[in-house]
Parts: sequence; C-alpha cells; structure tokens
Amino acid sequence: MADTLTPGDTAPDFTLTSDTGDQVALADLRGQKVIVYFYPAAMTPGCTKQACDFSERLDVLQAQGYTVVGISPDSPEKLAAFREKDGLTITLLSDPDKEVMTAYGAFGEKKLYGKVVQGVIRSTIVVDEDGQVTHAMYNVKATGHVAKIQRDLGLQTA
Repeated sequence: MADTLTPGDTAPDFTLTSDTGDQVALADLRGQKVIVYFYPAAMTPGCTKQACDFSERLDVLQAQGYTVVGISPDSPEKLAAFREKDGLTITLLSDPDKEVMTAYGAFGEKKLYGKVVQGVIRSTIVVDEDGQVTHAMYNVKATGHVAKIQRDLGLQTA
C-alpha cells in the first residue's frame, strides 16, 4: 500500500484542473475545512453513489464550514459529463498523472476481486483551515461513507 497520511500531517499542496476547466489549488482553500476524497472512475456505480451522496449533503457540510472536492484520474471533460449526467454540485478535479493521489496515499497496491493490482484507493482526507490533516480514511466504502464522515466529524446530518 502507498504511504498514507495520518492526523497531524501537513496535507500535500496541489493544483488540479476542475470539470469546468478552472485551476483549483489547495492553498487557495486555506482558512476553510476541506474534505478531499479520491475515487477510481467517474460514472461507475460506486463512484456515482458516493458523488451523489456528497452532492446531496453538500449544503449541510457547507453550513458546518466544509468544502468538498472529489479527485479522480478522469479527464476534465469526462468529469464535466459526470457532473451533468448526475446533477453533481461538488467540485470535481482531474489527476490524470495520479501524482496527487500518490502524495495522499490514495494510489497504490490494492486488492480487487482477490487480485493485487495498482489502482486508486478509495480514500477521504479531511484538512483543517491551516492545511493540517485531521482525519485520514483509506479503503472506504462508497455507500454510506458520507454519513460515516459526518458521524466521525461530529456533524449534524440534516
């Protein structure tokens, strides 16, 4: 498995292209709490469920001070199609070289159907206003994960 982050680590800075073609930098989000989640591929069943869950709860998360960004290796064009198809409201970022995923420990060896493969490790990292990791969750489940994050962070769910 890739080197993972732990609470107290400084979150690696990044600048990635969004589904709208804008550049989004973690440094630009300083002063906000940020939920950075990594997923394998847009428009697949599990990733769609997770993205829809984040989008459905975005207002509640934002009201409690959180910004959400989802990162996958998909192109900005595919991410735009994903947003459009599923009515997503979260920020989607493209990491085609998987450099940010690797820096966050979200790319590496994982088990897929009993085989060890290289791939995106479904992960969520919560970063505080100062850029420090407060929560690092790896090999998370797509379904029910947003509710678990809300519980782990002690947030209201509605």
